[in-house]
Amino acid sequence: MSSIIEDIIARKIFNNRGEETIEVDVITASGFGRASAPAGKSRGKAEVRPYPVGGVDSALKKIDDIIAPELAGLNSDFQEEIDNILHEIDGTKDFKIIGGNTAFAISLANAEAAANSHGRLLFQFLGGSTANTLPFPLGNTISGGQHTRGKAPDIQEFLALPHGAETFLEAAMANAQIHKKIGEAIKKKDKLFSGGISSEGAWIANMGNIEAFDIIAKVCEEVGNEYNFECGFGIDVAAASMWKEEQQKYIYSREGKKLDTGEQLEYLSDLIETYRLVYVEDPFDENDFESFAELTKKTKNCLICGDDLFTTNNERLSQGIKLKAANSIIIKVNQIGTLTDAVETIETAQKHGYTTIVSHRSGDTCAWHIAHLAVSFKCPIIKTGTIEGARIAKLNELLRIEHFLGNRAKMANLKIK
Repeated sequence: MSSIIEDIIARKIFNNRGEETIEVDVITASGFGRASAPAGKSRGKAEVRPYPVGGVDSALKKIDDIIAPELAGLNSDFQEEIDNILHEIDGTKDFKIIGGNTAFAISLANAEAAANSHGRLLFQFLGGSTANTLPFPLGNTISGGQHTRGKAPDIQEFLALPHGAETFLEAAMANAQIHKKIGEAIKKKDKLFSGGISSEGAWIANMGNIEAFDIIAKVCEEVGNEYNFECGFGIDVAAASMWKEEQQKYIYSREGKKLDTGEQLEYLSDLIETYRLVYVEDPFDENDFESFAELTKKTKNCLICGDDLFTTNNERLSQGIKLKAANSIIIKVNQIGTLTDAVETIETAQKHGYTTIVSHRSGDTCAWHIAHLAVSFKCPIIKTGTIEGARIAKLNELLRIEHFLGNRAKMANLKIK
């Protein structure tokens, strides 16, 4: 079997929002890999540039003219070498020349091609014989903030986490049931509810934050009792999108509230205690490491997670570790560009006791690679919706992995800190 790269083919496709994105095929002498790039709606300022000037069309031309000739003839088994060459070709820290999404699609397609060349599944190839733990699914059920238009909660995501499930199948079923029951509860409360959903498949409804909390709390308790295991829930505040620098306030438009940093800390602490939240993502602006540290110190039995705070960047994570800011981290490979860069961040996080959460993007494709990455690198949570085609692709792939592993499969050891 040969893993030598023979060709790289790139094309334009669309994500679940109908936006243009890039898909790449890596063809070796004995294998094939394909990956496509997602897109975020609320992006961290420290993320790499998704595309060069000229967008997807420019990225495609750079692959054909520069990148494919450079990588042809190399061994796809050597992932770090491939990724280092992508950095060398680009020559900038933020991938502004070839684009982070370009690097991401090539990097992931290469990893799959290498695995395929050896007749192995991606999670086996990357994780080895010990890769047999399934993550718990963290699923968006009610959307607000930048994921909606019109009247909706200020908080961006209300998320279910069935962390007591004994199998991934049970966990996925519980999340689907939670989503369904929340829709029914919203319809009962609001006769004008149209059943609208966001790009992540979460309900969009005319309600405030507290109404959303009350509904998800009740439904998670009901479903937990039905399934006889703990179904917790949490939120993605996406506070960077609320923060107004000139006012030094977090603006809750629907609630009519303007909170300074201290008031935001108090507000979120009260929510965590009142609703026994198990997860809070991006509770403060992306550069406020100190407030993240304060909330982490103040909170028990809740994952305080950095997404925009860290942007899968090892340097930013190292800064957070020094300050004890957050205790968990979102991993989005395309925030940093290559698989090698993301693995470095995962390893640093796990070494220092941070819970690693592999995540989709709101504008996603039906690519399933993050399902394999979660298993490969023993990430105890995967954030990838509850329904909707691009999310189901990841969830179904995890069900396939669980079925493939048979009695070797087990759920991750998730500690809510």
